[in-house]
Amino acid sequence: MPSLTEAELARFWEDGFLVVDGMFDAAEVEQLRDACTEPEDTKWQTSEAAVHSLSLTTRNPIFVDLARDPRIVGRLRSLIGDDIQLQHSKSASQPAAAGQGGFGWHQDFAFFPHTNTDLVAVMVMLDDATPDNGCMRMVRGSHQRGLLNHIDDDGLFTGMCRERDAWQDHADDVTQITPRMGGISIHHCLTLHGSGPNPSGAPRRGLVFQYRADDALQMADGVWPDTGLMVSGRRREHVRLEPNFVRLPKSTRYPGHPFGHAWNQEGELARELNSKG
Repeated sequence: MPSLTEAELARFWEDGFLVVDGMFDAAEVEQLRDACTEPEDTKWQTSEAAVHSLSLTTRNPIFVDLARDPRIVGRLRSLIGDDIQLQHSKSASQPAAAGQGGFGWHQDFAFFPHTNTDLVAVMVMLDDATPDNGCMRMVRGSHQRGLLNHIDDDGLFTGMCRERDAWQDHADDVTQITPRMGGISIHHCLTLHGSGPNPSGAPRRGLVFQYRADDALQMADGVWPDTGLMVSGRRREHVRLEPNFVRLPKSTRYPGHPFGHAWNQEGELARELNSKG
């Protein structure tokens, strides 16, 4: 099972992200493209906004296999340990409308805080990511600054970082993330990132898997059908706490549950597949 080199590990922990090209060949990418047949995975063709469609693994078993692919998981074990769960999956695409799309600056951890920060996101590219088609941008080293504010003056979660100096005062650290088709990007859950619009309207499609260490327990937001799917190792049945204060993302998305339904901790698909071993 492949792992990250010492140089790659050092770069990840310094920058908060890493690009690994050449992970999947053209035939594998074409299979993944062909599997993106559900309406939610093709909205990018007609949308004027970036499209993020959750629960990717429920739509085709090929995406479960991809989430568990040893070429990905082996590298993650170098970062967050041998026991790894999937937290969620989604397709993520820029619209094909030139000049449209983009997504504001944010940290993933702000959406779904856990008891520790051993969470990383992997984006598998189905197209070359370039500045011309709205690639992701990340602020180098921003994961070292801790959780930034994503809460508005009324106490509600906005989904966007409200500390503008976190990227405006660090313009030299803003990096275009440009994996080639079949390559991946990996970023830490506290890395500040976003994307601009798609200047060209050319396709920029990716498949995103958010992973967490088995001992990271979710404290807020939603539990999806594949939340808790084991992709490496086994469930150890303990929780690791980091000594940090975390403000939970209060929202109106879950009636009766202002901080989400994360107390379930395991989605239906994850339960089904975990029971099969």
